[in-house]
Amino acid sequence: MENRQIGFGPFRFDESNECLWRGSQSIRLRPKAFAVLKHLIGHKGVLVTKQQLLDEVWPETFVGDAVLKDCIRQLRQALHDDPKTPQFIETSHRRGYRFIAPLLEANSDQHVNDAVSSVAPAVTPHTSPSGVASVFTKILGRDLVLAQMQKCLEHALAGDTQIVFVTGEAGIGKTTLVEAFLEQNSANVFVLRGQCLEQYGSSEAYLPVMDALSQLRDDRHSQVIEILRKNAPSWILQIPRLASETAENFLGVTRERMLREIAESLDLVSETMPVILFLEDLHWSDYSTLDLVSYFARRRQRARLLLIGTYRPVEVIVTEHPLQRVKQELQLHKLCHELPLEYLSVEAVSDFLQLTFHGHQFPPALTLMIHQRTEGNPLFMVNVVEFLVKEKVIVEHDNIWSLQVDLSEVELGVPENIRQMIEKHIERLEPSEQRILEGASIVGMDCSAIAISAGLAEDVVQVEEICDGLARKSHFLLPAYLAELPDGTRTSRYRFIHSLYLDVLYKRVALTRRRQIHGRIGERGETIYGDRVGEIAAELAVHFEQSQDFVRSVKYLLLAAENASRCSAGHEAVALSRRGLELLKTLPPSPEHANQERSLQSIISNQTIN
Repeated sequence: MENRQIGFGPFRFDESNECLWRGSQSIRLRPKAFAVLKHLIGHKGVLVTKQQLLDEVWPETFVGDAVLKDCIRQLRQALHDDPKTPQFIETSHRRGYRFIAPLLEANSDQHVNDAVSSVAPAVTPHTSPSGVASVFTKILGRDLVLAQMQKCLEHALAGDTQIVFVTGEAGIGKTTLVEAFLEQNSANVFVLRGQCLEQYGSSEAYLPVMDALSQLRDDRHSQVIEILRKNAPSWILQIPRLASETAENFLGVTRERMLREIAESLDLVSETMPVILFLEDLHWSDYSTLDLVSYFARRRQRARLLLIGTYRPVEVIVTEHPLQRVKQELQLHKLCHELPLEYLSVEAVSDFLQLTFHGHQFPPALTLMIHQRTEGNPLFMVNVVEFLVKEKVIVEHDNIWSLQVDLSEVELGVPENIRQMIEKHIERLEPSEQRILEGASIVGMDCSAIAISAGLAEDVVQVEEICDGLARKSHFLLPAYLAELPDGTRTSRYRFIHSLYLDVLYKRVALTRRRQIHGRIGERGETIYGDRVGEIAAELAVHFEQSQDFVRSVKYLLLAAENASRCSAGHEAVALSRRGLELLKTLPPSPEHANQERSLQSIISNQTIN
């Protein structure tokens, strides 16, 4: 069937496949941003007010102007459109937006390679669930959590106020899960939605709740607004658009009054329809909002209210955010539910690939490789798959998706957007913490305080203290365990929470400094292990190769290859031997090097024969 598309500038807008193209490159847009662009294109040359866009794209959800601005920002970034000199989207200050580029309707028989782009939003944060998203959430192992949320809603419907925290790291799918839940129940509840924002310094009191209330519209929510005007004047007064002309000036209003007013108002609203108050990113919340959460949880009055909050535990712990204390106190008195989102299983990754690349011919090991690389983090998984598509490692021919290279050649690099996300976390650390983590990344996924201190030439006690502090907060490192080394030394060993963290940290270190650290780690390993150095031969070979000490690297590659041969690990023995032979080519001829070459060749021959 003919696929109708609309062209503007270098772009093609493919409405049927919900995709934006620039030449043969697919430009990923979140569903809401795509919907905004679709509406603007459909009213080309006409001013579309903010309210019209909000009503069209978010018909039953109460979002503020900030969400719309974020969509416009996403579109401008995708289109490389400068708001000061726009070519595509023009802003009418305080009024709305206008699409100004000439349009050309065209027919295209080209197959749109958008499988990943159209499915990926279902497992990434800050996107709206479509039909695919709702199904996909369940496919990706969230059905149990959704069932728990549904049970909490049932209790709320019976008048028992419920507080639910959906927690997990960035990219785990918290917002997507809640949006799927809201969509599932949208016909039976009244939803208020507010967003916490990352800020430096003091934050505005009750910011996400004010954000939620500011999204109320006179034409659709007149009854709710009237209840607020009568019962929560101190709140309405802070939203001038909703305040009546006769509203009195409430100076010095107390915290208790603010809490009581909003609670009683929502009680009245819930008599007509149950209320869900959804507060996003509570790890950035202000103290007053947390007071409100606690107040709702501790009230004895019955109300049909479900409060859902999302947050990242790591952010809360690292910043020592008061949310941690509030949640613990509520848990102690059984006044809240915490629903942590776990990593996805291998089976879920397989389901993702099958849904994204229907009828694919990937080797089963690809699923395992992606799962090992991402450890089941949905955001990481989606971006790794997109990386493989972009690099043409995964391609489509005659409607069949397949892997284009041998699995051993697949290089799963860190997608740039993931790198930026991790970099942001790193930059928040103290310089000493950044330095220690960079040293740890050079040691490896599993790292000891002694090895880190050796590589950085820093005091081991200080290194251990910093690593312990990070591990206690589950920030980059997992908690330590004690290990005894061959020389009798006891040291704390740590492990990176995710391999992608290690990758980003490692690449932050300048090449010359990296080589120096590798060399120090290798030398300390030789000293500590002494006669038992063969136990870490492969590890030492890597450190000395990276430090460009090829003489010692070849020595340990040979030792590691011999170890592998004794263990009947033929593949590893051959790989180590071949690497040793490659490095020998960089060294000057000598009797020792000739003997090493013969030994390495012999290992390869023996394994080939066997």
